[in-house]
Amino acid sequence: MNRRSVGRIASAAAVLTLGGVGYSAVARSRNRYYDGPVSDHYDGVRFFGPGPVTDRGLLDLARWQMGGGREPWPESFPSPYADRPPERVPGLRIALVGHATLLIQTAGRNILTDPIWSERASPVRFAGPRRVNPPGIAFDDLPPIDAVLITHNHYDHLDVETIARLWHRDAPKVVAPLGNDSIIRAHDDAVRVEALDWGQSVGLGGGVAAHLEPAHHWSARGISDRRMALWGAYVLTSAAGTLYMAGDTGYVDGGTFRSVRARFGAPRVAALPIGAYEPRWFMQPQHMNPADAVQAFRDLEAEQALGIHWGTFQLTNEKVDQPEIDLAAALAEAEIPPERFPAMRPGQVWTPAERIPA
Repeated sequence: MNRRSVGRIASAAAVLTLGGVGYSAVARSRNRYYDGPVSDHYDGVRFFGPGPVTDRGLLDLARWQMGGGREPWPESFPSPYADRPPERVPGLRIALVGHATLLIQTAGRNILTDPIWSERASPVRFAGPRRVNPPGIAFDDLPPIDAVLITHNHYDHLDVETIARLWHRDAPKVVAPLGNDSIIRAHDDAVRVEALDWGQSVGLGGGVAAHLEPAHHWSARGISDRRMALWGAYVLTSAAGTLYMAGDTGYVDGGTFRSVRARFGAPRVAALPIGAYEPRWFMQPQHMNPADAVQAFRDLEAEQALGIHWGTFQLTNEKVDQPEIDLAAALAEAEIPPERFPAMRPGQVWTPAERIPA
C-alpha cells in the first residue's frame, strides 16, 4: 500500500470518527477495550445513552459528503493571543490552548483537558484534519501538569502522543472514561490511567475533584469499534467553585445540563463546544451549535461560559469563523451580554477578576 492510499484511508477514518458518523454497518461480538458488567448504559459490547442511539450509516455519510456546502477554510487562522502561564495559581485561571484543550489552574493544581499538541487530529501524521493555528501555549511553556482529563477517544480529543509526552515529562494523574485507558496503554504501557464510569469521581489533589457525567455523544477510533469506549463530560469541584467541561455533546433535550445543575449547583464557569455543527441534519444529535450552547448555558445557570471546540481543526461544513458569528447572534437573541460567553481563541485567558478583551 503506497503513501497516497494510506492517506486516503486516514482521511476517510477522520471523516468517520471526527465528523460525527456512528457507523452502524459493522458489528463486533467482543469489546476490544473494556470487559465489565452490563449496566444501564453498557450492553456487554457497546456503550449507549443517554437517550436513543443515533448511529448513522454509510448512506448518511454519502449524503453529507456529496451534498456540497462545505466552506473552504484558510490554511492559517492565527490567534491574536499567546499565553505563558504562571507555574501555580491559588485562585482560578483558565487558558484555551486550542480546540478543546484547556489549561485550568486552580487551588495550586494544573489540569489539562483533552490535550492535543499534534499537528493533525488523525491516526497518521501526514493526512487528516490539520490545525490552522498553533497551540496558544507552547508545550515547553506549560507549567508542571498535575492531571489530564480525557472526555472521549476521537482523535481531536484523545491524542495519545501528547498524553505520552506529558506522562514522561510530569507523570500527571490521567483520568478517562471506561475503555479509553486501554487505548492509551496500547500506545504507551508506561502511562497509568484511572478509568471512570458515569457518576464516578476522583480526587486531583488540593481539594479539587473531577466527576464524570453523561454527554450526548459516542466514540470510535476506526470503523469497527463504535461505542466500545465510554465518553462523557467533567464537573470539577474546588474551593474556587464548580467548573463544567462539556467535551463533545449534542443538546438533545437539555437534560444532561439540568442534571448537572441539580446535582452540583450552578457552575462558576462552563466550557461549552460551539463548533463542528453543520449540516444540522447530520450533526445535531452529537454536536451543539452556538444557539444550543447558549441554551445549555441557561440550563446550567452558569455565571460564565467559554466557547471552545472551534476554529482549529476543520471537521464539518461551516466556515472557520461562523461559530463566533452565530454565537454573537444567539447571545443577542437571548439578551445575554457577550462578555459572559466569549468565543475563545487559542492563547486567550479567563480569570474571575478580568474581563476578556474584545
